[in-house]
Formats: sequence, C-alpha cells, structure tokens
Amino acid sequence: MKLLHFADAHIDMANYGRHDPSTGLPMRVLDFLKSLDAIVDSAIEQKVDLVVFAGDAYKDRSPTPTFQREWGKRIMRLSQAKIPTLLLVGNHDISPSIGRAHALQEFKTLQTPYVRVLDAPELLTPADLWGLPLQVIAMPWVARSALMATLEMSAEKPEEVFANVEERITNIVEEMLAQTDDSLPTILVAHASIQGAKVGGERLIMLGADLMLSPSLVKNKKFSYVAMGHIHKPQDVNQGEQPPVIYPGSIERVDFGEAKEERAFVIADIEKGRDTQVTWMPLKETRKFVDCYAVVKSEQNVTEFLKSKLPKPKEMKDAIVRLIVEYPRAFDSLIDEAALRKYAEGAFELHFVKRPQIEARARIGEDKNVGSLSPLDLLEQYFHSAKTPNADELKKLAQEIMSEND
Repeated sequence: MKLLHFADAHIDMANYGRHDPSTGLPMRVLDFLKSLDAIVDSAIEQKVDLVVFAGDAYKDRSPTPTFQREWGKRIMRLSQAKIPTLLLVGNHDISPSIGRAHALQEFKTLQTPYVRVLDAPELLTPADLWGLPLQVIAMPWVARSALMATLEMSAEKPEEVFANVEERITNIVEEMLAQTDDSLPTILVAHASIQGAKVGGERLIMLGADLMLSPSLVKNKKFSYVAMGHIHKPQDVNQGEQPPVIYPGSIERVDFGEAKEERAFVIADIEKGRDTQVTWMPLKETRKFVDCYAVVKSEQNVTEFLKSKLPKPKEMKDAIVRLIVEYPRAFDSLIDEAALRKYAEGAFELHFVKRPQIEARARIGEDKNVGSLSPLDLLEQYFHSAKTPNADELKKLAQEIMSEND
C-alpha cells in the first residue's frame, strides 16, 4: 500500500512579511498553504491509500477561525476524494488546560468521513482504518503534567518524573505492539523526539520539554514504517536500515535555522514481508531564506563592503534575507542602511541586525591611581562599569574569599 506522510504544517506562521490584499491573509501563511496544497494535490493525483499527518497543524495552540478554515478546506479535499487520513495531535495542537478542546477537535466532533483524529495512545486495526490491511500504533504528544496526574506521580524530583513518564510510554507502545497481527504491516505514528535525532534551527518553536523515545523502541523490526513529527530537520533516524524512521520536516521554512534545509514530504510503499521503500517528495515552491554575516574592521567604504556580503539582487528576489553585522560602535554613522535596503529591494523582506561592539573600560577618578585602591575597591569599580547585577552580594562573597586567603 502507498502511504503519504507529512508533519509540522504550522500554517499560521506569520512571522515575516506583509498581508495579501486579495485574501487578507499574511503572505507567509499563503506560503505554508501553498505547500499544503501541493501535498494534498499529490495525495489525490497519486491515489495514495492513506495520508498520515504526524502533528502540529498550527503554531498557536488556539488558532483563529480563519486559519482553522484554511486548514479545514485542505483536509476536506482529502475527505471528499475518499482518501483515509489520520491527524495526530502535536504539542502545538493540544490545549495546555485539561478538559479543553485541542486544535483538531472539530474533525472528531463532526465525525468527518475518512478522517480520524489521533489524540490518545491507541492501536488501530483494519476495522478502525476503513478496511485497510494495516495496523497503526498512535502516540500523540503526551503532556507530562497530564500523565503525571493520571499515574498519580509526584513532581518532587523532575528527573525521576521524566524518566518514569518515558518508561511508561515505552511500555504502552510495547504492550500495543504485542497485540498486533503479525500477518499485517504495522506503523508507528508519533509526535516526539528520538534520542540521537538531529535537531535543526527550530528550537524556538518547540514548546515545553520534549517527549523522548528511545532508538530501540522506534527501530523495532516489527514496525514496517515509523512516521514521526516534531523535529523540523528532514531525516531518517534509521538510515539504511528497516524500518525507516522518518521525520519529513516542516512543510515550509520556519526561521533562519532552516535556511539551508530543503522542504519535503514522504511517500512510502509498504508491504508485509518486503522492505519499505521511501520516496522523498521535494516541495519546490517554498520561500527561500538567505542568511548573511559580516564583520566590519575598516572604516573605508563600509556600505559597499556590506553590499558585497549580500547575494546579487536577482538571487535575493522574493527571499527572506538577514544580514548580521558586527562593527565598532564608532563606525555607526558610516553604515547607510537606506542604501542597503535599496540594494535588497527585490527581497521579500530584509532583516538588518546591527551588533555594535563596545569596549568596556573601568574609569578611575583623576584623584586616584590603581596603586591606591585595594583589590576589593578595584572589583567594585569593575562591577560598577560593567553594570553587574547583584553587585553587592558578589562583593560580599569576594570579601569572604579574600579573608579566607588572608
């Protein structure tokens, strides 16, 4: 059977750019929706047997109705094409408050045809999957606080709590795996981190402590395929081995930490008794991110030097560009920011980050010299010039150390 796997849509990421006048939506949201459209189009054109979304439809745990409408339009296209679709709840979809609806709740409440929401650990059999010859073990994002409350665990020692929670989750997956039918392929769908997985630049978007799965759990040979979500860097954690343990990555670049990574989704051919074949499907029309860095050391032709650190204007067209510049504070007036923005006017957006370097020196009064001051006085001068927080407490500690040495 043919399975399409994608994750981390984050369609409400509107952190750059302007609004589209015709739709009223942020231009960056349209970028994410364009990628989502490409995924849905591919699922319909290739007549896949199952679509698996491995969590994080949104960035915001409480998305606005407008963004829910846009997500719903795409999922309804799959439903109307009668393509079975599994929607796993990720950490950006789940409500932080127990008892409140998660961001994908409406598909479960309305019992949308051919769409199933996975918001709790469960084992799905062919009877749950519209007759497909397949078994699915679902592990949505598990909030540690909720699981601790369920298991009546104390939070006095966080490190022990985390270990106990992860051990409990491992036991849950292994118990469900033991109940599977060996004559059918089994896939694991999870929104979590895996020990040893490579993390890209999306740490800022990850909320809360990561749920960690052990490599031995996800690489179990009883699985035919492992569909992961949460980490944005595309990768096979079990490269060259079976089962494939795939993070397809986010469907659009979220920030500059992902500037050099290509965006994709995955189509997997799964058959019991045969190695699963994985095809990476590139998303070709994603917005380009260009990250540049410069250190100014000379005061000669500063603006022209900074232009040389940017790509050619045609290479910046419609891209999100960042230029980080370190320079001596005295050169501030030599930087013509307006000229730089004119040079990059074809870019979708230019982020110009100035980092002036300041040489900090402690100044001693004219009526004093270094030899006339005690070590403690000199230290106090340093704390004052560096604007050190808690200087009084540090001075007391320094006095104790000096007294002990004496």
